[in-house]
Amino acid sequence: MRALTRTCWCRTILVGAKALRGAFSRFQTKDTVEWFAAHGVTLKTEADGRMFPMTDDSATIVDCLIRAAKNAGVTIRTGAVVQSVSDQDDRFQIQLKSGEVLVSDRLLLATGSSPQGYAIAQSLGHHIAPPVPSLFTFNVTDPRLQDLAGVSVASVHLRLRMGEKTSFEQTGPLLITHWGLSGPAVLKLSAWGARELYEHGYQAKLKINWLPQMNPDVLRQQLVAVRSQLARKTIAANCPIPIPRRLWERLIAHVGVSIGTHWAEFSNKTLNHLMQELTQGEYAITGKGVFKEEFVTCGGVSLKEVDFKTMASRCYPRLYLAGEILDIDGVTGGFNFQSAWTTGWLAGQGMGGEVGR
Repeated sequence: MRALTRTCWCRTILVGAKALRGAFSRFQTKDTVEWFAAHGVTLKTEADGRMFPMTDDSATIVDCLIRAAKNAGVTIRTGAVVQSVSDQDDRFQIQLKSGEVLVSDRLLLATGSSPQGYAIAQSLGHHIAPPVPSLFTFNVTDPRLQDLAGVSVASVHLRLRMGEKTSFEQTGPLLITHWGLSGPAVLKLSAWGARELYEHGYQAKLKINWLPQMNPDVLRQQLVAVRSQLARKTIAANCPIPIPRRLWERLIAHVGVSIGTHWAEFSNKTLNHLMQELTQGEYAITGKGVFKEEFVTCGGVSLKEVDFKTMASRCYPRLYLAGEILDIDGVTGGFNFQSAWTTGWLAGQGMGGEVGR
């Protein structure tokens, strides 16, 4: 999972929601919040309901987890590359690249989207839904977005279309970048269409409504009214709608309005063209963000092969699975973190419950 400057929690999951319903009844968002609070991490809630550490620094969470593990007597080893896992006399034999062999009576695979983790799970009898990137940005090369990097819009409506029938929609904040489009609305849309985008080689059409909060008829009436009220004013310098000034200037330029054009010169034909751009502008997606910058992975161990009461494998005894190695992925906003917290907690409880057996 990509390193973040902030860490957050969630309320639901995109893929795997049904399997997690029971799991979340045992360890959910409030339990995560209470756990971190008990371990000295002060949290804050933002306007959209997401929660972050007061420090706005993911290191706060990492340090807390490492400290809790050490206090519990857990030995943490880094750089210990695992080559293979086998079973001998009811014990897992974990072969390290160094030549060392670790022996364990129980094994938890919480390897995220590591190909090695999928390979180990598969070697122990699990089926893997082919992993593909999820929660990524869109590459868009379009003169309407040129030199607008850093411009953000609080709420847009996006419609992603691939082929003749497949489409996905999302509303939320959007950020224009040097390479195209990002922000929560784009990331969520990429999650909904992760596998379809992969199958289409990340080539798709994106329609943007820059003003989803405005009824199209009301928007048209407002533009017509401004044409009369500001007849002697230039269109570029007098934006009558709630979008960033730089974006307004780029969109009106695209429909043929020059810097010195006055509202009195704003024809009905140009108005119709501008309406199209403001509410149904189409942009070509030519790819996704840079490889390895994706936030999560879609795909992984089949959920049917895991007991979500304990996170125990249904395919191999004494094996447990948790986190992103499972075929679970959520939209942006902390949903994937909560899936990891919940499945990890359940796996720990399940593995601990075997000690006395």
